[in-house]
Amino acid sequence: MTIGTLHPSSAIRRFGSVRSLVDFIGQPALVSEAVLIDQETIDRFALVTRDSQWIHVNPERAAVESPYLHTIAHGFLVLSLLTYWQTSCIAFPGAAMVLNYGFDKVRYTAPVPSGSLVWASFALARVVETRPGEARCSWDVTVEVKDAPRPSVHADWQTMVRYREAGPA
Repeated sequence: MTIGTLHPSSAIRRFGSVRSLVDFIGQPALVSEAVLIDQETIDRFALVTRDSQWIHVNPERAAVESPYLHTIAHGFLVLSLLTYWQTSCIAFPGAAMVLNYGFDKVRYTAPVPSGSLVWASFALARVVETRPGEARCSWDVTVEVKDAPRPSVHADWQTMVRYREAGPA
C-alpha cells in the first residue's frame, strides 16, 4: 500500500481535552492523507479475512463480468483504514486511550476500484462527556475516491477518548 498526500496543506488538528472536542462540533470536516488501494493490498486483505470473492481478487474475471470492469476493494478493507486516516489528520495529545467504540450507521455508496487513491473526511457531530476527562465522540465520516462522482462510504463512527487528566469540561 502506497501512502500519499492529497491535501498537503492539511495540518493535524489536536484535541487536548474534552472541551476542545466540544468546541469543534459543527466545524468543517478534517481531511486525511490519501491512500492508494492497489490489487496487492486487496489480495492481502482477502488472505487475512478469508474473503476471496472473485470481484475482489480476480482481475481477469472482473474485467469481463463485473459491472465496474475492475476488481474492487472489500468494504471492510476501506472501513478498516479509518483509524489510519483519522491519525493522519487528528491527534489527541494527553489522551491515555482512544478507542473505536463502533458504528451507528455504515453505507457503502460506491465501489473503490483497485488502483484508487482514497481518503476520508471527519466532521465531529456530537460529544458526550461520559465522566470527567472522558468523552464519546460521534464523527460523520465520508470516504472519497479521487475523480469519482460520489463518495464511496458514509459512516457514523463512534470513538471514545479518555484523557490522563480531566481538564475543564
